[in-house]
Amino acid sequence: MTSSPAAESLAAERIAVVGLGYVGLPVALAFARCYPGAVGFDIDPGRVAALREGRDITGEVEAADLAGTGLAITADPAVLKGATFFVATVPTPIDAERRPDFGPLLRACETIGRALSPGAVVVFESTVYPGATEEVCGPALARASGLRAGIDFALAYSPERINPGDREHRLESIVKVVSGQDAATLERVAAAYGAIVPAGIHRAPSIRVAEAAKVIENTQRDLNIALMNELAMIFDRLGLRTAEVLAASGTKWNFLKFQPGLVGGHCIGVDPYYLTAKAEAVGYRPEMILAGRRINDQMGAFLAGKLVKVLARQGRTILGARVGILGLTFKENVSDLRNSRVPDIVTELAGYGIEPLVHDPLADPDRARHEYGLTLSGLGAFRDLDALVLAVPHRAYIDRPFGEFWPCLRDGGLVMDVKSALDPASVPSRLAYWSL
Repeated sequence: MTSSPAAESLAAERIAVVGLGYVGLPVALAFARCYPGAVGFDIDPGRVAALREGRDITGEVEAADLAGTGLAITADPAVLKGATFFVATVPTPIDAERRPDFGPLLRACETIGRALSPGAVVVFESTVYPGATEEVCGPALARASGLRAGIDFALAYSPERINPGDREHRLESIVKVVSGQDAATLERVAAAYGAIVPAGIHRAPSIRVAEAAKVIENTQRDLNIALMNELAMIFDRLGLRTAEVLAASGTKWNFLKFQPGLVGGHCIGVDPYYLTAKAEAVGYRPEMILAGRRINDQMGAFLAGKLVKVLARQGRTILGARVGILGLTFKENVSDLRNSRVPDIVTELAGYGIEPLVHDPLADPDRARHEYGLTLSGLGAFRDLDALVLAVPHRAYIDRPFGEFWPCLRDGGLVMDVKSALDPASVPSRLAYWSL
């Protein structure tokens, strides 16, 4: 029995994934299961060494999956030569002025460009504004390779949709949006991803449509959380607990169930600024998007200010007060510290002369020190506290008897439950409770 031309085409692809973080590693492993000789490249030798030893510090991939893979994991760019299908999954951060920082993406383009050969396709998964793949990445690849975009090699875009720490919504279970700069590239990309994503493929009519679709997914979520945060600040002034209001409103079938909280990470707290930059470049200043960003960016300061007000009303001395903070990563059950808003709370409290102690079982102590200048504390240091802030409700906290923390607090101490993860009735009467 002879194989079909489509099957032969698939078998002929040699996949190379550039960037082995939260997004890239699952993508690379999925491709390796279907495409022999798949390569996973990362510029961090430490990351590569850990993955080769079966350790994924992000917690997204189990050791057994790493041990059983045929993926060639490398930090040597020479190994990329001969690849026919490149996938770039590198970060797209913002700079100090909250403008798009294409540095990581351009460096990835340079690395890929040096290995690029005629006939190859380069797919970008990193979140960008509409037009970036063709206006920024294409020329960068051409400069590095000496080849012509759209003639010697093809561009494509397939936005990542992986949700870190989410065991239900994985690469394989989320419909994959794909796009290409021409019909043949679109079908080639759809065939490659179709082999690893059983949930199905959505063919976008253009790269710009696919880029726009991704960036508004996170912008929409950012705005909805901003609304909840603004409502939480209003309800606090009215003496209402937001969680109780949302529980009542949530009984209506079409009420959108978002919750207030700290908004950080490498996506939701960043991507709206990419769309804003492009909107301003074409002469439009987005009011609602920026308003949502302002609200969400100020939540750390709001929480710190609220904590100080509660302690002051209790007659406690603010200067020298001890506050324990549980959680530093940008969201629960992940180790990623990028763009976490918890340091905002720490900085504000320290400005009042308060002694903040931060614990996180998932955060890397060296990264916490390097990125935020924070030294993580052990739970043994949590004693004689005036307040305890559950900032990030990791399972490591919630799954243990939370009553173990009550002895850490002085009588009358405050329990600040940022995401309403605790049952207020479980808090001893000798302590005060507050949630966002």
